[in-house]
Amino acid sequence: MCCKATKYLLFASVVCIAITLIAIPAFAQGAKAGRSLPQPQLLGPESLSKQITVNVWLKQHNKAAFDELVRQMYDKNSPNYHHWLTPTEYKQKFAPSDAEAATVRQHLANNNLSVVSTDKFNHVVTARGPVADVQRAFGVQLNRVSLNGNIHRMPAAEPVIAGAAGKLVATVQGLADLSYQNYSQRRVDPDTGQPEPMVALSSPSPAIKFFNANCLRAPQTKGFKTPGGPRAVYSGNRYGNNINSGPPNLPPCGYDAPQIQKAYGLKSLYNQKLDGAGQNIVIVDAFGNDTITSDANIFSEINGLPPLTPDNFLILYPTGPASCGGVCGGWADETSLDVEWSHAVAPGANIILLLAADNSFTNLDLSVLFAIENQIGPVISNSYGIGEIVLATYFPSELTVQDTLSQLAAALGMSNNFSTGDNGDFFLNYGVTTVSMPAASPYSVAVGGTSLFLNSDKTTKVQTGWGNNETRIANVTPNTPVIPPLNFGFIFGAGGGESQVFAKPSYQSSLPGTGRQLPDIGYVADPFTGVEIIITDPANPAGGPLIGVIGGTSLSCPMFSALWAITNQAVGGDVFLGTSLGQASPLLYNLPPDAISDVPAVTSPNNVTGTVYLPNTPPYTESADSLVAPLQNTTDYLSALYNGLSTRWYVLSFGTDSSLTTGPGWDNVTGLGTPNGAAFVTDVVGSLP
Repeated sequence: MCCKATKYLLFASVVCIAITLIAIPAFAQGAKAGRSLPQPQLLGPESLSKQITVNVWLKQHNKAAFDELVRQMYDKNSPNYHHWLTPTEYKQKFAPSDAEAATVRQHLANNNLSVVSTDKFNHVVTARGPVADVQRAFGVQLNRVSLNGNIHRMPAAEPVIAGAAGKLVATVQGLADLSYQNYSQRRVDPDTGQPEPMVALSSPSPAIKFFNANCLRAPQTKGFKTPGGPRAVYSGNRYGNNINSGPPNLPPCGYDAPQIQKAYGLKSLYNQKLDGAGQNIVIVDAFGNDTITSDANIFSEINGLPPLTPDNFLILYPTGPASCGGVCGGWADETSLDVEWSHAVAPGANIILLLAADNSFTNLDLSVLFAIENQIGPVISNSYGIGEIVLATYFPSELTVQDTLSQLAAALGMSNNFSTGDNGDFFLNYGVTTVSMPAASPYSVAVGGTSLFLNSDKTTKVQTGWGNNETRIANVTPNTPVIPPLNFGFIFGAGGGESQVFAKPSYQSSLPGTGRQLPDIGYVADPFTGVEIIITDPANPAGGPLIGVIGGTSLSCPMFSALWAITNQAVGGDVFLGTSLGQASPLLYNLPPDAISDVPAVTSPNNVTGTVYLPNTPPYTESADSLVAPLQNTTDYLSALYNGLSTRWYVLSFGTDSSLTTGPGWDNVTGLGTPNGAAFVTDVVGSLP
């Protein structure tokens, strides 16, 4: 007999849910990107005996009526404003029928494919079989291709399904094998490409004992010389501590939970008993971290947070068993970051971690829909994505799947939140500018990133858009000057810009352009002003948990998701009772000025400059601009001297985000800005009719 759900705490009901594969029909949205990527290089047919899994998505009923109803749900002038559909209402009015799902299953079975599952709303039928049978079932050749130097499986054309089933199918996933990438970032040595090592944690102690919070120090002057040869002198702001400093002054700047809570005005919320209590934060990740519970509890102990127990932390596997196994492309870091920092922002909330078996489109999409169809919580945090242009060029069906996932979440009173990425305008990735998908859907909440500098009392000193350029000015000890300085240029920064696929939604009517604009909102994301995480690395010869500094928009997204859970708590939000706030984006754009702190472009009179002395040659000046080039569209930024762990010296910039720029009001790096703690929650509640 299944257990009974309480009013707010959904753990009992979630445990009772059959863990089946589920999905949603595709949204009829054509790719309209005016730019495209090169065609992949054909390597030959895929092996006919290779076993693959496909998801066959069925068409919704009454799609135009559903679109209009969702529009009205977010129109304050409509009688349907915030009147969310229940799952039963949705199934009755808009979901595919049992008979339609049966027709699709029969088509698959007729082609020797094994049907794995059908979701409870008949949105998708999942099947598995050899490539030969898949090709016959969908009338398409599957090939091996080279794409950006990697080998992938791709269909030669759009699938064609014969008979009655063909009229019911919206799209097919799994014919191609591209995947989503997580958006967590650790600082990387530009000369070696290796991330800064984490620090062994011998025993838990207060977090303040590990990393300093003094990211931006007073100006310094540093001289570098070659015996009998050139020399150079650089002066300006200083980033981070000396590399020979020990705890609590290790060189990387990194914040603990109490510091972030104070900087963003969260403690005043906690004083009002607003900490997310009674709310569920849903986190979707791939693979997971095999030691997440113990790691997160060490994090909680050193940061003064409540422990994670079976009463407030649950892990589910919507697509089958999931494990990192020590090597999973950064997803263990991602999982630790998501769980620990959603808990840091909303320490009273319940966390439900959904782990997809891998980072494929199919398994992550199915995991998101598992959360939506079962209404597990009012907010879903997703810290992954891919360039919109990749999907527009090669896989437009995935654009439609993800757009409809977020639309269904919005219709059921949930906010589906996504990171905007760590690659700025993505030009270095694809050779053209683009935005991140699924963040680009108008039904998603797109969360961008900032760089955050604190005062000694942990209040905000400076905040600007996240984007780092780096230039090497001196070699390893003994430090000799690099002449001319070696510009590495753009390292990483928050994603943003204008969608080339999705039209600008009505809630962004005041913004420029005709397409969906990213992001909507921001939070700290810069790894150089990042946060601490705890993670156990099986490859660490010292054994035991490690502590390190991390960032990326994978940080800003779970932080905002946790704050949205607190905001739902403030209105007594409950997705089962239809009282939740729904998608956050439409509520953000008309809040009073005190709700969101605008993030400006900033500069400093102490940006780094240098003087170079060559034998028998007059000295010359390296300007601040030349030392962080190329600046592209940026004019105002911060720069600082930075001594890397390799002992090389660099000039590091903040606020230089590829072609994206930070500025007054909404901008394409930070969105509207960063939420202003209690004022944000109060103003959202006050904005409701």
